[in-house]
Amino acid sequence: MSEAKQITVGVTGMTCAACSSRVEKVLNKMDGVEAQVNLTTEKASVNYDPETTSVNDITAKIEKIGYGVHLEKVEFDVTGMTCAACSSRIEKVLNKQEGIKLATVNLTTESASIEYNPGMIEEKDIVGKIQKLGYDAKEKADKEEKKTQKEKQLKRMKTKLIVSALLSIPLLVTMFDHLLGINLPHLFMNPWFQFVLATPIQFIIGWQFYVGAYKNLRNGGANMDVLVALGTSAAYFYSLFEAIMTIGNPGYMPHLYFETSAIIITLILFGKYLETSAKSRTTLAISKLLNLQAKQARVLRNGEEVMIPVEEVIVSDHMVVKPGEKIPVDGIVVKGRTSIDESMITGESIPIEKDVKASVIGSTINKNGTIVMEATKVGKDTALASIVKAVEDAQGSKAPIQRLADVISGYFVPIVVGIAVVTFIVWFTLVQPGNFEPALVASIAVLVIACPCALGLATPTSIMVGTGKAAETGILFKGGEHLELTHQLDSIILDKTGTITKGKPEVTNFTGDDETLKLLASAEKGSEHPLADAIVAFATEKEIELIDVEDFNAIPGHGIKAVISGEQVLVGTRKLMNENNIEISHAEEELVDYETNGKTAMLIAVNGEFRGIVAVADTIKDTAVQAIEQLKELGLDVIMLTGDNERTAQAIAKQVGIDQVIAQVLPEEKADKVKEIQLKGKKVAMVGDGVNDAPALAIADIGIAIGTGTEIAIEAADVTILGGELLLIPKAIKLSKATIKNIRQNLFWAFAYNSAGIPIAAIGLLAPWIAGAAMAFSSVSVVTNSLRLKRVKI
Repeated sequence: MSEAKQITVGVTGMTCAACSSRVEKVLNKMDGVEAQVNLTTEKASVNYDPETTSVNDITAKIEKIGYGVHLEKVEFDVTGMTCAACSSRIEKVLNKQEGIKLATVNLTTESASIEYNPGMIEEKDIVGKIQKLGYDAKEKADKEEKKTQKEKQLKRMKTKLIVSALLSIPLLVTMFDHLLGINLPHLFMNPWFQFVLATPIQFIIGWQFYVGAYKNLRNGGANMDVLVALGTSAAYFYSLFEAIMTIGNPGYMPHLYFETSAIIITLILFGKYLETSAKSRTTLAISKLLNLQAKQARVLRNGEEVMIPVEEVIVSDHMVVKPGEKIPVDGIVVKGRTSIDESMITGESIPIEKDVKASVIGSTINKNGTIVMEATKVGKDTALASIVKAVEDAQGSKAPIQRLADVISGYFVPIVVGIAVVTFIVWFTLVQPGNFEPALVASIAVLVIACPCALGLATPTSIMVGTGKAAETGILFKGGEHLELTHQLDSIILDKTGTITKGKPEVTNFTGDDETLKLLASAEKGSEHPLADAIVAFATEKEIELIDVEDFNAIPGHGIKAVISGEQVLVGTRKLMNENNIEISHAEEELVDYETNGKTAMLIAVNGEFRGIVAVADTIKDTAVQAIEQLKELGLDVIMLTGDNERTAQAIAKQVGIDQVIAQVLPEEKADKVKEIQLKGKKVAMVGDGVNDAPALAIADIGIAIGTGTEIAIEAADVTILGGELLLIPKAIKLSKATIKNIRQNLFWAFAYNSAGIPIAAIGLLAPWIAGAAMAFSSVSVVTNSLRLKRVKI
């Protein structure tokens, strides 16, 4: 038995001594494991033999018996990465570490997201592992600090680029002399003059490539720096050898390639500068969202108004918000009345009326009334902060399509070095036997043309721009995998209430005079039924003045009886009217017509005489028909799911153009209906807004939550539509298709570039400096193509 190791595992889900005893018993049955489980601290202290059992085996066993393993998540800014091989190597090494469950490294955002067990590995150990690989990691900086760092980085890159370009220009001129036969001053052709210009570029400005190459090779990896350092060093040192050959031999004609190494480094620096500038624009969506935040709040302290930074607002603070000002944080109105423009959160262009007890969202705009509000959510708990976090998580995540590029990038550089060696040997032994120069030039071109940067940037830049554009539109994807999967959907299930319909009953028809409406609404004012609220709201809109009710009696399942100003008022069903001997046969046809169209119709009688009908319905959203039409145009099967009876369900479905209806479904059956469709081989999206939709949203291939719905539904979903705008659903699918198309374009050109470039370089048809230019601009072209997503119409 080898030396035992000890770890501490946080165990979640234990509720009593029987739980801890069970975990301990199961662990001790494993080969080479001795465990003690403490219920109070919720930790398991485990000694194990690494030859017979791994940490993963131990955590898997705990999870298998129904408990969880406590994990923490940390995010780092990672510096020093130059290409996909770098990010791929860091990710590969971290994922092999005991105690790390999942590590994701993003080249575009220069960040790492790591889930780890704090009892097995500490943050400092993770940082140390990254540093050992030749990179650096620091705790994620705030937005302003990161922006400042980026600006400084760009400034340094620009300075180095300018110096490198100035030193390279005379060398570039000598290249034109070789190509065009221009008679230049003798100084330009002097090997030591070229040496003086090329050396600072090679070893001062280009030192970063040597450092990067050394760190990678020391740790058994290889990246873009290795290719650049090898290629430029070969050209530089061969030229230096040729220069030395001129000493004491004035008749010797040296073959110099100082200009090749210098121009390659300059062009790569230029490409990296453009790439970094372009990548900074991929995070523009986050900046726009952050700029929406209010900067200050007018807080009431000891009866006085005090302006403080919004970061200092605490829960339960009372704030005054005047017309035209932004709501500082999430909260509720405690005094006053106003309308608020919530379009930046919900997409609803019409300002929403707010009265006392109404909830308000931070960063929305108060339009026309002064209110006093109480803070309920501040800082990272506000709606806007949650949106920003969701976008950041999505931008830092990986889509499954990226896996192929990651695998290839990990093996790419060693393969290229091998191809360069073979190229040199073939040229030196077969093409031009014994001729060193053309063999060297061809192998340098192979090293320089091949770079995995474009492969590494192809997916994450598109994901970043796509999720950013989605957020600006009002669509939140929780991760790159959801953005990718959305384009594969072929069926979409729409919950009826609150999704297709407004979720709030409205009066659609009323047959009667104003006096009847006054009595009807006054009677309903005493009822707690949702339909009563609709009737009262309808009368208020018509500016009908309500009067006090002298006597009120609700008859469950039938209606209401009331006495108002001495008048006997009845409102309800046929049965209620028949029991009170009121003749309604002449209204039967109209009544059936309303019911056939999915409306709830109520009969009205005053003093024993029939006076009219009021029909109430949960009306469809204004854009429902258009949205469903667009979903059909995208090739999706559209299905409506509801607990309503078949007749009402079919009536609503007919209004919005849905042919497939699943009616009379109990809340707990919704997830089963989603499963049934999935079993037919369909990729299914579920759209809902209520608590009872959460299981169906979770089990669907893509769960889409309506943002006006409950937090539970939003938490269970993969995509959130801010507000209730149904047109955002087809837009989400169109954006997914556009993003995946963009990624495929990037990957195609990245693969095609290397597939074509390497053989062209190997057969000697590509000058090394042209290869350097092509390599530099391949990465720029990928990022630029990704940025086109910002302008795509959805």
